[in-house]
Amino acid sequence: MCVISFMLLFLCSLVSFFMSMVYIFNNFSMFIEWEVVSFNSMSITMTLFLDWMSLIFMSFVLMISSLVIFYSKEYMESDYKINRFIMLVLMFVLSMMLLIISPNLISILLGWDGLGLVSYCLVIYFQNVKSYNAGMLTVLSNRIGDVALLLAIAWMLNYGSWSYIFYLEVMKNNLNMMIIGSLMMLAAMTKSAQIPFSSWLPAAMAAPTPVSALVHSSTLVTAGVYLLIRFNILFKMSWMGTLLLLLSGLTMFMAGLGANYEFDMKKIIALSTLSQLGLMMSILSMGFYKLAFFHLLTHALFKALLFMCAGAFIHNMNNNQDIRLMGGLSLVMPLTSSCFNISNLALCGMPFLAGFYSKDLILEMVSLSYINLFSFFLFFVSTGLTVCYSFRLAYYVMIGDMNYFSLNLLNNEGWVMLKSMMGLLILSIFGGSMLSWLIFPTPVVVVLPLYLKLLTLFVCIVGGLIGYFISNISMFTYNKSFKNYHFSYFLGSMWFMPNISTYGIINYPFLISNLVVKSFDQGWSEYLGGQQLYKSLIKSSQFNQMLQNNNLKIYLLSFIIWIIILYMVSMFL
Repeated sequence: MCVISFMLLFLCSLVSFFMSMVYIFNNFSMFIEWEVVSFNSMSITMTLFLDWMSLIFMSFVLMISSLVIFYSKEYMESDYKINRFIMLVLMFVLSMMLLIISPNLISILLGWDGLGLVSYCLVIYFQNVKSYNAGMLTVLSNRIGDVALLLAIAWMLNYGSWSYIFYLEVMKNNLNMMIIGSLMMLAAMTKSAQIPFSSWLPAAMAAPTPVSALVHSSTLVTAGVYLLIRFNILFKMSWMGTLLLLLSGLTMFMAGLGANYEFDMKKIIALSTLSQLGLMMSILSMGFYKLAFFHLLTHALFKALLFMCAGAFIHNMNNNQDIRLMGGLSLVMPLTSSCFNISNLALCGMPFLAGFYSKDLILEMVSLSYINLFSFFLFFVSTGLTVCYSFRLAYYVMIGDMNYFSLNLLNNEGWVMLKSMMGLLILSIFGGSMLSWLIFPTPVVVVLPLYLKLLTLFVCIVGGLIGYFISNISMFTYNKSFKNYHFSYFLGSMWFMPNISTYGIINYPFLISNLVVKSFDQGWSEYLGGQQLYKSLIKSSQFNQMLQNNNLKIYLLSFIIWIIILYMVSMFL
């Protein structure tokens, strides 16, 4: 089943890619409407919108998911229910397809909720307490966005149709735009895990690694960014754009800091995804939606490869994810290590790899734009932090001696996993330049002073050196972060967001509801309601029982006798 799914998705990806070429060169888009039911004046229609953006994104999603399914053939081979796993992944991809090509909020909701439901099933795939907790946190965080989407659907009734694509121009300058735009922003922020909904993204690492590769590259977390790219016209010159810029910039900064304190390999890569999502959201909020889309595509390529390599390391290390127990893997797994380092350098923005073309252009456009100093600081420092944690990760994994069991078989992964990694390796090297020629046919020339032009490169080099030296100090002498334990804990725990999301959001309301239940449901309302009714019914039923036991005639006879006695006494007196 793995091979058939891989072939099918790969062919669909190629067809979609060549269609996108035709659409992009002819500046062409297609709107397909299918009338499902027509009854009197009411008609239920299913609409699809195909343009270069949806087609090229579909081709990338299908390409990555086909390689991930092929990779799973070997990675999940010990799983007896591998066909169920493949079916779940295919349902996940299908939900994403529905979301990408829908211009209609109802069909977007179907894809959106499909992603949420299937992601829950995949996060709890390894059935243990940690997975269940992570799954509940994921699904409950995403329900907030689902509710926002439902409210937006209700508010769209003001326009007469749910196909938002017709009304974007109309929405620009009225109150409805504010409401629908803010609801869409809330939905996208929950799905793309922006502050304050960030805690579910590292928790979702409980899913199998192939799922993480798919989720963090091109499907679940990018759905929010893609939705906002479609609604980009609403964020130009409005308070929503400013708010989104602030929140996404803080997300980028928070994730970059947190990854430098993390020791779980998959969580470091998950936090790097969160940082890149913040970058996409922040450049989108400034109005550069094509740049956000460009980075979305390039990021999908190298992030999927990074997760696949991490999965190969974890697989070989007897399912160990702690980077402190790794080391010297470049000697025993050279091919996987090469793929890992190339994808890591693409993430850092190494010149002429995939990430460089989008990241460098984004930072140059930030330097060129009218932007406040705080946001400028967040952009460039977060870029430095990205290089810092990437070098730290490579240092711990590649350099030094193996810190794990003495007796542990280490070899390069099987050919099935390596083949799928090789496909993404080629795309991670050449994908950025290829996409930049396609999306920006006229070369973008950004004229800046020399110090601003070199600032990106300088920030990357400094970040890499800091990452290297901090790792060196931590590994071979003693861990400096223990000196400032509370501060390190604050930075390493995503600014206490997981605690707030679990204890703060779930625990405290439960305590308050317990008090309410005790004082109202089991207190006054019980005393005056249920219990009072019970007592009055008991009294009336006792009285009825007395009457039904024929005691009335005795009372009447005694009453008559007493009256006669009293009458006779009064006669004698």
